[in-house]
Amino acid sequence: MFPVQPAHTRALIIAEVAQSHDGSLGLAHAFIDAAARAGADAIKFQTHIAAAESTPGEPWRVKFSKQDESRYAYWQRMEFTPEQWHGLKTHADEAGLKFMSSPFSLEAVELLEQVGNYAWKIASGELGNTPMLERIAATGGPVFLSSGMSPLSEVDAAVAFFKAHGNPLTVLQCTSAYPSPPEKIGLNLIPFYRARYGTPVGLSDHSGSIYPGLAAAVLGIDVLEVHLALHRDMFGPDVIASVTTEELAQLVEGVRFIEAMRANPVDKDALAGELQPLRALFTRSIVARRDLPAGTTLAAEDLVLKKPGSGLPPDQLPAVIGRRLRRALPADSLLQAEDLE
Repeated sequence: MFPVQPAHTRALIIAEVAQSHDGSLGLAHAFIDAAARAGADAIKFQTHIAAAESTPGEPWRVKFSKQDESRYAYWQRMEFTPEQWHGLKTHADEAGLKFMSSPFSLEAVELLEQVGNYAWKIASGELGNTPMLERIAATGGPVFLSSGMSPLSEVDAAVAFFKAHGNPLTVLQCTSAYPSPPEKIGLNLIPFYRARYGTPVGLSDHSGSIYPGLAAAVLGIDVLEVHLALHRDMFGPDVIASVTTEELAQLVEGVRFIEAMRANPVDKDALAGELQPLRALFTRSIVARRDLPAGTTLAAEDLVLKKPGSGLPPDQLPAVIGRRLRRALPADSLLQAEDLE
């Protein structure tokens, strides 16, 4: 059984767009509105500048595009201008969402610093990109560190690096499989990272379902990131690992429900006292099985246990046997203490 952390403040829920906008600025803006309606706290993109991060010979992870001749050409098509990034940031602000984008080059960091990035989400494939990490550390901004493809030693080094620079740090359990099967989610690593690093922790989920996020909320995460698709029929490699807008709304509702439960521990006796009116309806009383005249010495066959529970309770039955009735008791009458001599 996983250790559960004490209740704390609300988890930051991030809707990750990644490349699901497929290079369409209009679609990118539509994602912002959809995430806001679903109740997310933040919207996250990825900032790719092809010439700064890749070579023309970069291979495809999955050859999904019938439009782009190469992975490099695909990254070029995913680029937005600085003015367009500023527009997305402004739209996110207006929608009440924190704006985030993961950089994949020094140039991307500099661009996002000008735009205004709430926090720096660092993909696990970039943990060895020391110049970019140094540039991010120099901003002093919060860092969300993905553990996705990294061995523990690499995560240790990255955590130590950002701690040394004083950046507020959150470590995210992540499995770089699209989609991630349940046996690879790694919920056990969430409390492990919290204990190992003494930092806030979270889950970056690629399962394409709401279940890991709900389970992680029970453990008391600080951040939850899920990929978002407007619907299942969208184009792109991330759709299969994404939740839909309807599922995101359900996930947000579920996480907040779980947080409310965790923040309000129940005193069993106090709760039972509050439920006393219901108890009287649903429990049983000692009841006359048939018409009993005054003076009857009560025997077990004279009595039965029936609802409601507003008469003498069942645990009094042994003490009632052998007592005499002070008054006549019609069948199905609830026995009261004043009915006994």
